[in-house]
Amino acid sequence: MISGLPVLLGITILLGVTVSRSLSPLQTERLILRPFERSDAEALFEYQSREDIARYHFWEPRSLEDIHKKLDDWIPMTSLEGEGTCASAICLAEDGRLIGDVSLRVTDAEAGQAEIGFSLNPEFQGCGYAFEAASAYLQFGFEQRKLHRIFGRCDARNTGSWKLMERLGMRREAHFREHALFKGGWDEEFYYAILAREWRSFPDRALQIEAKPALAGGE
Repeated sequence: MISGLPVLLGITILLGVTVSRSLSPLQTERLILRPFERSDAEALFEYQSREDIARYHFWEPRSLEDIHKKLDDWIPMTSLEGEGTCASAICLAEDGRLIGDVSLRVTDAEAGQAEIGFSLNPEFQGCGYAFEAASAYLQFGFEQRKLHRIFGRCDARNTGSWKLMERLGMRREAHFREHALFKGGWDEEFYYAILAREWRSFPDRALQIEAKPALAGGE
């Protein structure tokens, strides 16, 4: 997960957006969140091969071959039907450059529970992009998938990640002390969550989120 980032303007889905449990590309003020493509491998490798990104994940820095294998899993992740998962490339709207990834995984369809995850190329941290992308995914989960609760978790040492979740309005629900062995030591983990009614209670959720048609040829 990623650095804490500046607060964004509030959020409203544009009129005419079809409510769906499948994720079409979403556009915010500065970003396009779209399904993964084979051509994303190099951009993903640029940051997922870094030790500072892998440090707080259960995977080691990834090779280009690892990325190609992971894309086999990520490319089909476009639906939250049942206990499905949506995963998106975070791309700059101005030039299409892939700068990170965000995902939402339904863990209990009947109870409307899901987990959000995100990571960002360090070159683009500190600009509010992670907040913008995560906000769009929270809104998609609550307004279109009609989820009840979305949670996130991170290593307790990953200050940027838990500060971002707090900025999103999520509250810390748990601190698991030495609950697992992680990369040669004890893992300490924070859990954060937010309910749909809590999300809707914030007065400045005004990020413009627009469903965009998929572009021909994967461009």
